[in-house]
Amino acid sequence: MMTKEKLNDLQAFVTVAKERSFTRAAAILGVSRSALSHTLLGLEERLGVRLLIRTTRSVSPTDAGNRLLTVLAPRLDEIESELTSLRASRDKPAGSVRITANDHAIVTVLWPRLQPLLRQHPAIKIEFSVGYELTDIAAQQFDAGVRMGDQVDKDMIAVRITPDVQMAVVASADYLAVRSPITRPADLMEHNCINLRLPTHGALYAWEFESRGQKLNVRVDGQTVFNNTFLMIQAALDGMGIAYVPRNLVEEYIETEQLKPILTDWCPQFPGYYLYYPSRQHLPVAFELVIDALRWHKPDLKTGFL
Repeated sequence: MMTKEKLNDLQAFVTVAKERSFTRAAAILGVSRSALSHTLLGLEERLGVRLLIRTTRSVSPTDAGNRLLTVLAPRLDEIESELTSLRASRDKPAGSVRITANDHAIVTVLWPRLQPLLRQHPAIKIEFSVGYELTDIAAQQFDAGVRMGDQVDKDMIAVRITPDVQMAVVASADYLAVRSPITRPADLMEHNCINLRLPTHGALYAWEFESRGQKLNVRVDGQTVFNNTFLMIQAALDGMGIAYVPRNLVEEYIETEQLKPILTDWCPQFPGYYLYYPSRQHLPVAFELVIDALRWHKPDLKTGFL
């Protein structure tokens, strides 16, 4: 692997060979003439080949030097051009950002907040990948992930993007009309519940409840299993059973009485969604804009504004 010092030595050779002068080359490179001469002698010694013919009046490449110059010069120019481009892109809102999140977070948070950003900056591209698993974003080459606060690894940088998430247990009026009443979580064991399959371990999600400091999990049963929240809601709307989902996704159905909330005193709030990523250093402008667009600000209690 080429070291920085050897690359500098090659650049020094190319500059001297092009300028045919140690004095002019030293001025361009910002070093002394003697230091530059010492560098070139060291390079020739390591290669075991004479690269330059030195006289009191001029400097010119040898045949070996011309051969090396022909190969090196365009490649060093390409490297410098690419480095210049990278520096320029650091201040330009462009490039791709890959984010993994579940469908609820994408529909309710990411898409509404990032759509204006995409309209404002056409050179920014965002890839949304739907997943419920706890993704290793570095291994899967994602720039960031979105998960509940209690699911983010401690070594990640986490930016809160929502308040706490309220859960809800809902079913259609038609379903509830012909079933036994539900007054406590244990009653769910006698009902047709719509299950969620967790991709990480392949198990069914145990519904979590909390009331007056008492916490419990209930493993429900039913005819249907999904790995998608919106399909669970549709099944509940179709009268196929009871669903356990984020309340903001079913609020409109509750207001129109298409779905009825159950066990409201037992439904917990979970820590809100966080955008997580591995490092703060040298973030691309496009990614910084994504973070700013998603960042949640606690409302001002006096004014009600964010």
